[in-house]
Amino acid sequence: MKGFTLIEMMVVVAIIAVLALMMAPMVSDRAIREQVAEALPLADLAKKPIGDAWAATQILPADNAAAGLPPAEKIVSDRVNAVTVENGSIHVRFGNRASSAIRGKTLTLRPAVVADAPIVPITWLCGYAAPPDKMTAKGPNRTDFPPGYLPARCR
Repeated sequence: MKGFTLIEMMVVVAIIAVLALMMAPMVSDRAIREQVAEALPLADLAKKPIGDAWAATQILPADNAAAGLPPAEKIVSDRVNAVTVENGSIHVRFGNRASSAIRGKTLTLRPAVVADAPIVPITWLCGYAAPPDKMTAKGPNRTDFPPGYLPARCR
């Protein structure tokens, strides 16, 4: 006898369906991580003025105005509806065309500094990342993302 029986074909289709269902959440999470990574360069607008303020005065800007930036609601992109500076931290709030899973969520980038050596450049901590040895994280962390949606450098 040549060929496959109907039951054999149904078993193969069922296995393929199970594998596809297992892959679907990974593909969705990856798309969300790509949206987050795509939005992170918008925070770069605030990094330089914050770094300059720290190097000059060892004081981090309290808000957007102190950092010389436009109001938070004016720093927007396709995925982001506000970028807020708060005591040196940069809060990126997702909205606009972001995935519904992250719309309204905030990702924080915090400066990590060596307090008694302001010449050492700021290291930026993304999300839940811990500061490197001998560095101290400054500013509040308002990240409210599930860790699985964060890019690898933010976990």
